[in-house]
Amino acid sequence: MSRKITIIGAGSVGSTIAYSLSQEELASEIVMIDINKDKAEGEVMDIEQGTCFRESISIIAGDYPDAKDSDIVIITSGIARKPGQTRIDLAQTNVNILKSITPQIVKEAPNALYVIVSNPVDIMTYVFTKISGLPERQIIGSGTILDTARLRCGLSEQLQVAQKNIHAYVFGEHGDTSFIPWTGAYVSGVHVDEYVEAAQRMGKDVKPINKDAMIEYVRKSGGVVIAKKGATFYAVSRSVCQLCKTLMASSESVVTVSSMMHGEYGIEDVCLSTLTLVGPEGISGKLPMRMNKGETEKLKASADALKAVIAQIDL
Repeated sequence: MSRKITIIGAGSVGSTIAYSLSQEELASEIVMIDINKDKAEGEVMDIEQGTCFRESISIIAGDYPDAKDSDIVIITSGIARKPGQTRIDLAQTNVNILKSITPQIVKEAPNALYVIVSNPVDIMTYVFTKISGLPERQIIGSGTILDTARLRCGLSEQLQVAQKNIHAYVFGEHGDTSFIPWTGAYVSGVHVDEYVEAAQRMGKDVKPINKDAMIEYVRKSGGVVIAKKGATFYAVSRSVCQLCKTLMASSESVVTVSSMMHGEYGIEDVCLSTLTLVGPEGISGKLPMRMNKGETEKLKASADALKAVIAQIDL
């Protein structure tokens, strides 16, 4: 089946997503759009020359009309946070970029599913939801998919068990107010705390989880990578590709993506990540996960932090 994916933004994240998609059998067409046309053309040329080892695929550096009939549009445009720049400064700058992009891309691809990756992703998802005019089901912020992947990586190393067996999630903002609802953290059907006890009885050198340290690991991983190599793009690209697979699958999956809240957990008019049912029609709805009072309060605090930023930006 012919599938078309358009990526807006040919920076490190957008280009790595394009490369990752080019190595999968997900898309038969990939369009890259960037204000710097030479950069987009260079990325496409480099990626295209490595596609002779797979089934034929069309990859072009195009303009907005080339996005016509896209199944998925991935928005990665924006600038990275600079030293001394506040989150609000970053938010307003990237919101302004998104406001210029949105009418151009929506005009050409009104039926596509939109994956918002640009940071601050929850704010950008909110703005796109408000200004695009599209049904909310078509708008999916990458949210805490990456945070959840980082959590499972950290738990896998500590618990000495495969990541695929770990069912634990990061909720809230993709940022400083994210949190782990440990009430719903399991290794297969066993709660993580019970798993530690069982592993110890087996003679394994598994320590109890330092839950404060684990959320710090999740929150600070991006900063550590940036400090060491200058940018993060591999893990987020794989996360976005996995989300694209979900959007093109024959059945739905539960993922932590950012989308508009409508009273769930007592939260409204803000985009953040909770358990969400996603599939080929986009977002079907949110799944209520049992959380204790403290966890629910953390989710509300995350929502309030995002609302405080929204209140200070020009929509």
